[in-house]
Order: sequence, then structure tokens, then C-alpha cells
Amino acid sequence: MKLFIPKQHGAWAMLIIPFWLGVVDGGFLWQHLLLFIGWLLLYLATYPMLLLFKKKKIPFYTKWTLIYMIPALLLLLIPFLERPAIIFFGLLMLPFFIINAYYTSKNQDRAFMNDLSAIFAFCIAGLASSYLVRGVVTPETILFPFLASVVFFIGCTFYVKSMIREKNNTNFKLFSWAYHLLLVITWAASGFWIAALAYIPSLLRAILFYGKNLSAKQVGIYEIMNSAIFFIIIAIQIVLLK
Repeated sequence: MKLFIPKQHGAWAMLIIPFWLGVVDGGFLWQHLLLFIGWLLLYLATYPMLLLFKKKKIPFYTKWTLIYMIPALLLLLIPFLERPAIIFFGLLMLPFFIINAYYTSKNQDRAFMNDLSAIFAFCIAGLASSYLVRGVVTPETILFPFLASVVFFIGCTFYVKSMIREKNNTNFKLFSWAYHLLLVITWAASGFWIAALAYIPSLLRAILFYGKNLSAKQVGIYEIMNSAIFFIIIAIQIVLLK
């Protein structure tokens, strides 16, 4: 049986990076492995679940929703028993899921607000993975595993749109460049020089790659490399703040 897997390749970085930055922030427990696998399966389940709102192939999408959702809930039950309040992070994700469902039903999956709501939902996972150990959400957790990831992936969204859907839109290009530059300046001005370094590759690729004849696959490969650099540098910043 061929697995039914989401086609949004950029979502995999959002699935992985905030979660494991939360682990760097809070520390590692063996339950994190179950939490992450459950989180992965939950993401896989939401893909066919959202497609149900298109009101097409309902039996097919229902089947795949259940295939992923049932083991996801069983795996998430173990971290829940360790830290029951972790369920509140799942509840925080619900409004963003509703927004995604709305845009899916309107066949506007690539709308910016749809992307933004998905980014926030993914990054809440970083709060949850840190909370599993700490039992509290600290300012550092909000600042790095969560906020640093949010603004990074918003920048990724601007960049990808400037390279593909908005590649002939000069105003959008300038906005993307300004946003990336502002991130570097803001982190540096706040005294987080190491964090500022994490956004420099994003700034450079937004400027240097613009107008280049890159395929969607090439854009995606470069984004994987950029995301890996971001993760490493922000992880270093988190460790140094401990």
C-alpha cells in the first residue's frame, strides 16, 4: 500500500525544527521520541483531514485520516500521562487548524494567512516539547524555540513566493528583502548576536537568488540547507543562554 503523504515539502522543516529546538531548550526525555512520532503522525493525519473540506473523495481521505490519527493519539497518550497539561498546546493549535480548514474549503491553500496559521501551529510544538521537561513556559522558550522559528518560517514563505508565484512582483521582492534585513537588525540590536547570524543566510539567499532561474526543486533543496544552518545556530544560542 502506497502511503498518502503531504506534498508540501517545506512543511517538513516546520515539523522538525521548532520541536527539536524545544528539546534543546528544555532537555531530552525518552518520551520526546513518542511525542515526536505522534506529532509526525498527527501532521500526516491533518493532511487528508483538511482535504475532507474540499468535499471530494471523502471515503479515501477519511480512511487515511484514521490510519494516521489512531496511532498518533495512542503515542501522544504517553507524554500526556507524563505531563497532562501538555494538552493545552494541542488546544492552542485548534484555531489555526480551523483557519487552514477554511482556506482549504475555498481552494486557497496558498493564501498567505493560510501559510501563517500553519507556521504558528507548527511552532507551538516547540513550546510543547520544552514544556514536557520544564513544566513551565519560560521567556527563553517563547523567544527562541517559538518566536525565532515563527519569524524564520515567515521569511521562508516570503522568499519562496518571491521566487515562484510573485517572481515578477518588484514590490513583493523589496518587501521580502526588507523583512529579512529587519530580522538581522532586530536580533542584533536586542543583543542576540548569535541569533542574528542565523538569519544572515536567509537574507543573502533572498537577495542573491532572486531572479535566478531556479526550479521549485532547487529552491526546496536550498531551503533545506538554510533551515539546517538556522537550527544549528539557534540551538547554539539556546545552549549559551542556559
